[in-house]
Amino acid sequence: MNGFWTILMLIFSNVFMTFAWYGHLKLQEMKISTGWPLILIILFSWGIAFFEYCLTVPANRLGFQGNGGPFNLMQLKVIQEVISLTIFTVIVTFLFKGQPVQWNHIAAFFCMIMAVFFVFLK
Repeated sequence: MNGFWTILMLIFSNVFMTFAWYGHLKLQEMKISTGWPLILIILFSWGIAFFEYCLTVPANRLGFQGNGGPFNLMQLKVIQEVISLTIFTVIVTFLFKGQPVQWNHIAAFFCMIMAVFFVFLK
């Protein structure tokens, strides 16, 4: 179950991360934050990123083999990156309509899937 909870927390943490890193761009596009000073944008993003860290840190502790979890550090990192790119693509596709998924993006995802395969290969 540790692996399941690790992956679930990493999924939710990456939703927060994507909004922390790129959500302010959508707010700017919607003319909500166009007059905000950069420091306010940074504080806004940090506020969202706080919740990302509240999920990422426990997910990594729970999933790490040294703490009784099923994953080594390399596996945890590769899982996190694949989740991050997947969540990013889904959010950008639905939130930023002008960013189409192209063939090279699909090829990159295939490479990431292969990275997961190789990192778990014994």
